[in-house]
Amino acid sequence: MFLLGFSSGLPFLLVAGTLAYWLKENGIKLADITMIASAGMTYAFKFVWAPLLDHARLPGFSRLGQRRSWLLMAQLGVVLGLLAMALLTPAMLVPFVAATLVVAFFGATQDIAVDAYRIEIAPIEAQGALVATYSLGYRIGLLLAGAVALILADHLSWSTVYALMAASMVVPVVTTLMAREPDVLRVRANGWRDAMRESVIDPFADFFRRYGWVLAGVTLLFLLLFKMPEQATIGGIMSPFYRDMGFSKTEIGTITKIYGIWIGIVGVFIGGAAVARWGAWRPLGVTIVLCGCSNLLYLLLIAHPGNLLMLTLVISGENLTLGMLGPPTVAFLSSLVNRKHTATQYALLSSLVNLPGKLLGFFAGGIATAAGYGGYFVITVLAVLPSMMLFAWLWRHFRGEERVRLATEQGG
Repeated sequence: MFLLGFSSGLPFLLVAGTLAYWLKENGIKLADITMIASAGMTYAFKFVWAPLLDHARLPGFSRLGQRRSWLLMAQLGVVLGLLAMALLTPAMLVPFVAATLVVAFFGATQDIAVDAYRIEIAPIEAQGALVATYSLGYRIGLLLAGAVALILADHLSWSTVYALMAASMVVPVVTTLMAREPDVLRVRANGWRDAMRESVIDPFADFFRRYGWVLAGVTLLFLLLFKMPEQATIGGIMSPFYRDMGFSKTEIGTITKIYGIWIGIVGVFIGGAAVARWGAWRPLGVTIVLCGCSNLLYLLLIAHPGNLLMLTLVISGENLTLGMLGPPTVAFLSSLVNRKHTATQYALLSSLVNLPGKLLGFFAGGIATAAGYGGYFVITVLAVLPSMMLFAWLWRHFRGEERVRLATEQGG
């Protein structure tokens, strides 16, 4: 799970934050940078093709099994897309953007496969350890695609950097080939109508059957809103922001990526310990508030541009709370999934979590141009209010359900 987490984390910044630096150095204006670097929005729509990973077999990969075959294809797609970006460069902008979308698509497909593999490979009580290990690998992937890529870009061409990133995917590919396939019985549909019902209709209908229309609807609305502040500060807007604050790529890479990643890892294990102690629901509420309010720290950086100590303080607060939010989020989403439709339902739920923030990130350049960076960050914090109102409404059901589950596990 560590190596698969690394594989998932690597392409994410290469089509978002890191890509924005490359685009800015080619003279592309801010509004266009944030739109192009929103190729990662593809991750928010991965539920659309997730049913394929549950029910369709890839010809030529059948010996690997359902999960590993899709995982291998996605990893190879990421490698080819990164190599295409390295060869094309932003000088050929239209094909370059197309290659970026290829990396984003296969990166999102890889996430679907890894999440389904994680849920199916071990029982619920082992998921906490798997999530923590996966998160560690994911953040190492972010470190390579963020900090290391930025520092290398001060000494090498961006094309060479992206080619090196593609080469680093070799280890995860070997991991996929050596891993074991989950022992899950898959029932094949008879005819296209049964296939459509089992792969597309039933996974969505099942969620509403299990929770009822009202509870399911409010839960989905909550998922849409609660991570908006986090998603709004990890896209293309932050790279131009740091540069406009007067920091070099090496300073940004060292503090926001290398130092920030390790602070985030500390946050992950704090969040994981909180989930083990109190379950997912209570830590989720606390970390939503902390993570959202941490965006106000960027106002301090605006008041002290070029100050490395202030940048370190801001990154400490943001990455610690982001890391703490991860384990309760994954644990809560995993608890909502029916294993009959693992890939489809988890992809749908995790996509809903990321979609609004991705949309906000798409327009971030225009908003920041109109309202200023400070106004943009304040807007992201205000997004916490509606999500916490929904959290209060959902408290009775999910906290009660969690207490029953924890009591059952302790009794067993």
